[in-house]
Amino acid sequence: MLLHLQNMILEMIATGSSLAATTDRLCREVERMVPDIVCSVITVDNDGRVHPLAGPSLPDAYCKAVDGVAIGPGVGSCGTAAFTKQPVAVTDMATDPRWMGFADIPLSIGLVACWSSPIIGSDGRVVGTFAFYYREKRGPSVLEQKIVETCLHLCVIAMELHQRVLEHERLVFTDVMTNLPNRAAFKAAIAEIDGDRQAQADWGLVLVDIDNLKITNDTFGHTAGDDLITTVASRIAKASMPHPAFRLGGDEFAVITRGLKAEGMQRLAADLLKAIKVPALCGGCNIFPSATMGGALPLDGHGEAATMRQHADFALYHAKENSRGHFQLYHPSQGTTLTDRFRAVQDVTLALAENRIEAFYQPTVRLDTGEIVGFEALCRMRTSTGEIVPAAMFHEATKDARVAADLTLRMMTRVAADIRRWLDIGIPFQHVGLNVSSADFRSGRLGEVLQAEFGKAGVPLKHVVLEVTESVYLGERDHVVADEIQALRSMGLLVALDDFGTGFASLTHLLTVPVDIIKIDKCFVDRLAPDDGGAAIVEGLIGIAAKLGFRVVAEGIETSEQAEQLCRLGCLLGQGYYYSRAVDRDAATNLLLQRGQRLPYAAQPLPATPTMAFRRRRVG
Repeated sequence: MLLHLQNMILEMIATGSSLAATTDRLCREVERMVPDIVCSVITVDNDGRVHPLAGPSLPDAYCKAVDGVAIGPGVGSCGTAAFTKQPVAVTDMATDPRWMGFADIPLSIGLVACWSSPIIGSDGRVVGTFAFYYREKRGPSVLEQKIVETCLHLCVIAMELHQRVLEHERLVFTDVMTNLPNRAAFKAAIAEIDGDRQAQADWGLVLVDIDNLKITNDTFGHTAGDDLITTVASRIAKASMPHPAFRLGGDEFAVITRGLKAEGMQRLAADLLKAIKVPALCGGCNIFPSATMGGALPLDGHGEAATMRQHADFALYHAKENSRGHFQLYHPSQGTTLTDRFRAVQDVTLALAENRIEAFYQPTVRLDTGEIVGFEALCRMRTSTGEIVPAAMFHEATKDARVAADLTLRMMTRVAADIRRWLDIGIPFQHVGLNVSSADFRSGRLGEVLQAEFGKAGVPLKHVVLEVTESVYLGERDHVVADEIQALRSMGLLVALDDFGTGFASLTHLLTVPVDIIKIDKCFVDRLAPDDGGAAIVEGLIGIAAKLGFRVVAEGIETSEQAEQLCRLGCLLGQGYYYSRAVDRDAATNLLLQRGQRLPYAAQPLPATPTMAFRRRRVG
């Protein structure tokens, strides 16, 4: 009989039956063997508290009443046996002091005595108890003692195997560095939500990215970077409670929320950001952590996992571009923006592959003579049907670093070839402005690529003006762009600060930025009216630039009145539709033949009083 019981339970253990199912079957089989007893198994956790595991004939109310009770010398038969590590037989629960406060429910169903034995693991720790309840005042028989001896052995095997399975699952679903649930645990959690229609309508997702982790690693070392990750992880886990936090990998974390609406998620995000940004000692260095977050809630009551993850990703991406260090909750317009970007990236990638990216040229002219002194090269995409698409139409694609770098390389190749052609036929010509983005600087190879592309065409870099927008140049806190520009200028090319006055403008920057040309943004040129402050700003900038040795180019000139006033204010160079829109290489060649300045404009004497020759020499 005992051998049959043993084989049955061992087979369940070997075939992977759950601990609860195995011990439930054990209790039922034992109750069949000894019909006048009630059998139970409880577990004891690491804090010394009991939790009913199996008791098929005990009332649920009793199991709930003792769940979580701490073991001790006077806590019933089971609590006492677990505490003393010795079997405890109580033949009369109604009078035994160890059962005070626990006996009412078992007595109400006719159970008057209890014998409990501790289940002791191979490490000597009590992991549970195995108990017989009796309907008469007595202790165990010899047969019952043999049955319990077998059952205790079976319970140890089942419980220790269960613990090893739990530990394996913990390792599989736990991030080693932070001890948070990992990506696998996150996938399992959202898969469970996906299988519950009611849960889908009541959950939310917050994605968290640590800001500047790479800079921390590069500046202070990977030990500091690892400390930053573990510090932020701990803060996220604490601040997000009771909502579970996960580490998805690298610098990315997630929090799954339950029962929060938009306002509640905003509060949670604010708490997370506040907790994260407290200064921390990482690798012996004082670090000021920062994070950017994106969140998503079900739309119209539907929160499928794949959709929610995509929406949270959209929101995070939007936050990184527009409000780094803050939280953005998903709005459908963000998805539209990213969809447009993805489509633009596809279009530009295909155009690059099919050689449909071209350089168009807008002239830079002397305002006093109308002569062309150079061009700004502007990127254009020719569609498969032949239409020319300006860069503004596919600007979203340039926010992808790879696409931006590929476009710059293609433009370098085109511009270098065109400059070589103009030089070969002796056309009067000085410079071509080439626009570059922050992605070009971040590659760390901009100077190398410039030298390679223009070197292959045999074009000296003195014919190149590198145009960098003010927001890219002055917006870089780590001075990567400034340092790279200084190195590029040492190669012989000129640098123009584009769109000056629209980004991070400060007159103090003019004392420190290594540039040669300042391009005044069109928004100031548009306001060149006698009673408008724009004219005073432009005049002031022109005067300061002249004293600091910068050349000034006014952008966006559209009328003769604007050109005339700029000339009176002392601005000698400009570009805009008044002179010419951007044109292809052949048209640009004709413009140079007709209006190209014969001598370098720096060598020509500037008139004391600007003439109005540009009226007679309008280009194009």
